[in-house]
Amino acid sequence: MSSAVISSQQLENPSQKATLVKALGRVAVIYGGTSAEREISLKSGAAVINALREEGVDVIGLDLGADPLSQLQTLNCDRVFIALHGPGGEDGRVQALLEFLHLPYTGSGVLASALCMDKQRTKQVWLGCQLPTPQYTLLNEASNWAAIVQQLGDNLIVKPVHEGSSIGMARVGSAAELAAAYEDAQHYDRAVMVEQFIRGAEYTVALVNGATLPPIQLQTHQAFYNFDAKYLANDTQYLCPCGLSGDKEQELISLASAAFAAVGAEGWGRVDVMADAQGDFYLLEVNTIPGMTDHSLVPMAARAAGMSFNDLVLAIASQAL
Repeated sequence: MSSAVISSQQLENPSQKATLVKALGRVAVIYGGTSAEREISLKSGAAVINALREEGVDVIGLDLGADPLSQLQTLNCDRVFIALHGPGGEDGRVQALLEFLHLPYTGSGVLASALCMDKQRTKQVWLGCQLPTPQYTLLNEASNWAAIVQQLGDNLIVKPVHEGSSIGMARVGSAAELAAAYEDAQHYDRAVMVEQFIRGAEYTVALVNGATLPPIQLQTHQAFYNFDAKYLANDTQYLCPCGLSGDKEQELISLASAAFAAVGAEGWGRVDVMADAQGDFYLLEVNTIPGMTDHSLVPMAARAAGMSFNDLVLAIASQAL
């Protein structure tokens, strides 16, 4: 078996799939963790374990707790599938431990993981590469709320810098709302930012093993695509095909690929993008370990490309060969 990652076309060949399963050896799926995204990670981990087991992979699960080094040192496996979300799992720390332990793992490395978990520094890289992203500023106790609204406008969104799954985020339209949203976001992260809210369609583009999957347009009745819209609501709409013309869809795919490459992300991930009323695209963030639940977007995009959930999991696992 080559050390190259596996494509969906290769997985259609039973012989190649069997060779991959054998080459993977024992795979440890690490999930759970201690972040605010723990419950989502538990679901992702369970789904990945089930998929690998169904494909005949020798798989073990590890719910990572408050002492990850001790737990990881006891692992008896050949490689690791990371299904952790949020700080402590998606931010480079677990990746660094696995590298010290010489355990191959899925997804991005230490630097890209840490960078993409930091929304501010991700935006700084994109701005340095002349890639479009909404204007923003960091917030603190001394922030002049009225001046920020005057500078950025009255259609804003507040975000904890190091959280995912839209946890702690709030859309605001006044100085008073901005101040209140900052106080709430501080419960989740010491660093909080506010950026212009781009009013228009929202898209996401998944990337797996160097290939882009069909873009998805997200439509929600919520104020924005928040935690409820992502994981709880039954009326969130996912359009795939995404409704863009061929040229605009290619522009979106090219922008997502450039954004992914600019931050040094590898293996698999998801790039979130907004379009304004004129159809211009703005980058929001990169998710280096997206959700793998029944509501998750990467499996949805894979299905649109004719790829089963199990084959998607195998393709991601092949990155650790």
